[in-house]
Amino acid sequence: MQYSEVTQRTISYIECRLQEELPLDSFPRAVGYSKYHLLRVFKEETGRTIGEYIRMRRLAMASMLLLYSDESIIAIAFQLHFQSQEAFTRAFKDAYAVPPGKYRKLMRAVRMMEEEEMMATSEHVKGWSLSGSNPELYELMTDSAVCHTGMKSGLLYAKEVVNEQQFATMMQGFQTREFIGKRIKLSCFLKTEQADKCGAWLRIDNASGDTVQFDNMDNRSIQGTTDWNHYSIVLEVPEDSASIHFGVLLIGGGKVWADGFRFEEVGQNVPTTNMLSEAQLPAQPVNLDFSE
Repeated sequence: MQYSEVTQRTISYIECRLQEELPLDSFPRAVGYSKYHLLRVFKEETGRTIGEYIRMRRLAMASMLLLYSDESIIAIAFQLHFQSQEAFTRAFKDAYAVPPGKYRKLMRAVRMMEEEEMMATSEHVKGWSLSGSNPELYELMTDSAVCHTGMKSGLLYAKEVVNEQQFATMMQGFQTREFIGKRIKLSCFLKTEQADKCGAWLRIDNASGDTVQFDNMDNRSIQGTTDWNHYSIVLEVPEDSASIHFGVLLIGGGKVWADGFRFEEVGQNVPTTNMLSEAQLPAQPVNLDFSE
């Protein structure tokens, strides 16, 4: 399950134009829906108005420009269509708790320390592990230069030439105690670069280690180069379940960034995406003598 088509199109339209003027009147023609409909659906599904989403993403872009460029604060403000440096400073401080000039100074110092540490040791991403068929051919790290919200994203990429039979995943697991007997939705934002095939995944296991619910977006996988967009998975957490495992799968080569993972309980009116559903199996075996 993902955001509706109208929200997906709206996000894609915004992501390609963060440094351009984005008047609300331009959205209906570009997205293909009425202004009233897209404003209502976008707010219902994302919890933000289109204007709030644009501001959030522009501030995230501003944080990267402050860290990785030498552009002046006023130039960044106007580049991202704030009316003045003062308006930009107020908005940035509301989002990041410090004004942009202080953010630049602090984060550059942090970045220098991180780079020094990485020269001595490989980076460990707290809570996450790297697994798969050939984890030695892939790298898992944080990326402060590319992120959707906040200051970092998780990056999984092939560091050597790989084929489509090889894969890796960034993953973690936790106990099901909080979600027992509930229907849950895992959502996140993903961005890709020349990815052969990738997607988010979610798995529910019982105490014996058997998988009872599973979805890896195989029927709606992400391929090629795509900008940030929202993806989600909905599964049941049966009474006999013991653990929840989730992450991002990359099959073959390319890169995938992940940000903003979120778990929430949803109602029974939200359909599941379970790939182990009995409804996907035929009622009877077929072609047992291979004559068909």
